[in-house]
Amino acid sequence: MVGKGQIAKPTAKVPQRSKYGAVKTEGYASKKEAKRAAELKLRLHAGDIRNLREQVEFVLVPKSGKDRAVKYVADFCYEERIAPTAVLPHLDWQAVVEDAKGVRTPVYILKRRLMLHVHGVRIRET
Repeated sequence: MVGKGQIAKPTAKVPQRSKYGAVKTEGYASKKEAKRAAELKLRLHAGDIRNLREQVEFVLVPKSGKDRAVKYVADFCYEERIAPTAVLPHLDWQAVVEDAKGVRTPVYILKRRLMLHVHGVRIRET
């Protein structure tokens, strides 16, 4: 406590923890997400993936009257190489929507199911 006539000393900033204990790191919501972003950037430079995008928003239920839209924000979206097979003899690309998950909350589980139902997209959890 600072008394009369005293100057308050600046305190060191402590990283803010989220509700589920994740610590923001390098501009990402968690250490896990930051680590995964670094891995994906390496794969991008190696040519294994392409069109890497971060924090991509999907509308699950559109705005209706006074009700706000329900949205899901994916951590990463990209295309990855599919190995050639007898059915697809040439190299092809597959779209991936990815979420770096620490805790699967009930809201996330519901949004994951809505992504599959509305957009036909299965979320890859890492």
